[in-house]
Amino acid sequence: MKKFLDENFLLQSEIAQDLYHNFAKQQPIIDYHNHLIPEQIANNKQFDNITQVWLNGDHYKWRAMRTFGINEKYITGDATDKEKFLKWAETVPYTMRNPLYHWTHLELQRYFGITDLLTPKTAEKIYEQTAEKLGQPEFSVRGLLKKMNVEVVCTTDDPIDSLNYHKQFASEKESFKMLPAFRPDKAMQAEDVAGMNDYIQSLEKVSNKSIGTYQEYIQALKSRHDYFAENGCSISDHGLEQIYAEDFSDSDISKIFDTLRTGKALSPEDVLKFKSAMLLQFAEWDHEKGWVQQYHLGALRNNNARMLRVNGPDTGWDSIGDFSQARALSKFLNRLDDQDKLAKTILYNLNPADNELIATMIGNFNDGSIKGKIQFGSAWWFLDQKDGMTKQINALSNMGLLSCLVGMLTDSRSFLSFPRHEYFRRLICDIFGQDVVNGELPDDRDLIGGIIKDISYNNAKSYFNF
Repeated sequence: MKKFLDENFLLQSEIAQDLYHNFAKQQPIIDYHNHLIPEQIANNKQFDNITQVWLNGDHYKWRAMRTFGINEKYITGDATDKEKFLKWAETVPYTMRNPLYHWTHLELQRYFGITDLLTPKTAEKIYEQTAEKLGQPEFSVRGLLKKMNVEVVCTTDDPIDSLNYHKQFASEKESFKMLPAFRPDKAMQAEDVAGMNDYIQSLEKVSNKSIGTYQEYIQALKSRHDYFAENGCSISDHGLEQIYAEDFSDSDISKIFDTLRTGKALSPEDVLKFKSAMLLQFAEWDHEKGWVQQYHLGALRNNNARMLRVNGPDTGWDSIGDFSQARALSKFLNRLDDQDKLAKTILYNLNPADNELIATMIGNFNDGSIKGKIQFGSAWWFLDQKDGMTKQINALSNMGLLSCLVGMLTDSRSFLSFPRHEYFRRLICDIFGQDVVNGELPDDRDLIGGIIKDISYNNAKSYFNF
């Protein structure tokens, strides 16, 4: 029987162990999509305790605690940090077979050297141990990133963001880069007319441009796209239920924008046309600048209206959606490709039923101009666990080239989430190792080790314009 979470965790063969320890383990981390707070990196925040860095904002843990019957007071409420941690410790033993059990103990090991299991009996001691370490300079935000050998972090930023903290950080000499990513979701939410008009007012202020027409709206957004590029951005990101690819004319969109500005609600058809026009415009700008564009598809968000009113979005009330993806996605990519305006693209699906769909779709638009130009992104959100990762890896292996994958990302709001890269790398090494053991791949350590290095680091290094 193997020891829990030992040095060969997830590595079921000697070959897998060799691949991980000698090829994958030492590779730097390029985390090209996360939701870390730029201010905390720029100001090198020092957290007072593990609750602040580990539980605050982590809706994965919140959902588990709610399921276990923990009162909201101890999740997003006014309980003390220590009380919240103790309630999480009550929950942890009962998260077995959920990835949270692995992540919790992997993170305690990697950051704090704690090998005790987190239980109500050990919680007080672990809380004090971690608080003592978090008070040390090397456990500041930047210290935590350096501890994980992070080379690049790309935050997620709205077009109206000032990027002042990115500027502040860029002015310093640091061992890693923090770069912005352009996330214009709010700029195309035409179903929320009041919200869109508030957004347009904010855009007017930050761009110093009056916006009365659709063309003026586009010009203001383009100025922000340019501004992001001037400040090191080379990635865009979109969180969508599905790709929007309705047919429209320029006059259609101008009229829709005029209606929106009056405060009148749009028809569902006009909403889809507007979203389609905006999505296409952003994609064309990305191509002009040589950016990488990312599309996160398939989340059904804010399902619990009552708790949305209480806690707001991104607090643990989202799920997998069953949206139709293929036809609109094909139409969107084809429209761009036909005009030679298709940028490097990463597609992420939240519904595992779409794995083979995405794995085959990318092959339609990989044209030989760039290695892995169109990517099937690593398993995302509810799928970034052992089973979900394995299914994504196998779908891409069977229908594309796994060797061209640009690797893992955290997609996280926590500075303690970077062992997810290790988890992914261990799993990749185990999958290759098992194929060698089974005689399905040759025992060529240099060739397979090189592919492991590429997936872990080299492919991302060459793919992104950092």
